[in-house]
Amino acid sequence: MTTAFAKEADLCSLFIKCLPRGWTAYPETGGFDILLSRDSDGFQIGVEAKLRLNAKVIQQAMEGRSWSRVAGPGPDCRAVLVPSDARGGMEPVCAALGITPIRMQSDLKLDQDGNPMFQLARQKEIRILAQCHTSVGTCWAYPFRPSLPANEHSGRDDWFERCPDRRLTLPDYVPDVSAGESAPVALTQWKIKAIKIVVTLERRGYLTRRDFKHFKISMSRWIEGFDPWLVKDGNGGWVSGSGLPDFRKQHPINFSQIETDYESWRGPEEASQPGLFAGKGAAA
Repeated sequence: MTTAFAKEADLCSLFIKCLPRGWTAYPETGGFDILLSRDSDGFQIGVEAKLRLNAKVIQQAMEGRSWSRVAGPGPDCRAVLVPSDARGGMEPVCAALGITPIRMQSDLKLDQDGNPMFQLARQKEIRILAQCHTSVGTCWAYPFRPSLPANEHSGRDDWFERCPDRRLTLPDYVPDVSAGESAPVALTQWKIKAIKIVVTLERRGYLTRRDFKHFKISMSRWIEGFDPWLVKDGNGGWVSGSGLPDFRKQHPINFSQIETDYESWRGPEEASQPGLFAGKGAAA
């Protein structure tokens, strides 16, 4: 089986599998299809993916880079991810804007599970370029070019460092979502707080306003509207309503991770004053 990119999500998936060790990919984070973070120092690359190198993907990679937001957060570098055989003639435009085109090999061999075998399909024509240690194995041919920047500047002009005022905030958990989907589901900071609220509800059986104050999240969205997420339980607390989203279904891995960490983030009132949440009379 060889590489076939039917959609941007396929391109992103293979790229993430081929990342060298020392880099972490955060899908659908910070407004990018993929936000790469270098483990050693937090250096970031914002990546937008497209099957063709065109003006649309360049525009997406540049969104948020206006003069009015020059002091805002952003990645150190910006890049567009395209197949190696993608055409468009936009390389000079990318260079002028300081955007790096990353070209993913379109003829990598894949195993039955869709993981790269790190040999080009035309094995007789393969030329060993370098040894690359990735998260799923060792390859003897570059799965994509250019290589990601090392800790020390190499003098190559493949990457354009923007020196942002501050880097993008990374979520506490690597999102368990697919990068490059047309209608992506993102694991935002708000979503993490919402999952903690739901886990608290499942553990205790009800919620109070103190829970929302502790997690610094507005309660209004949860109790308003025709199909509220929470309804009063008649005892001063709140329980799940018919409109409560299934966050566990949206983020099965992240939900389980957050649930496992319950003891580290649960409300201090619950830990120090267990009698405060006895049910009847609990403050709403």
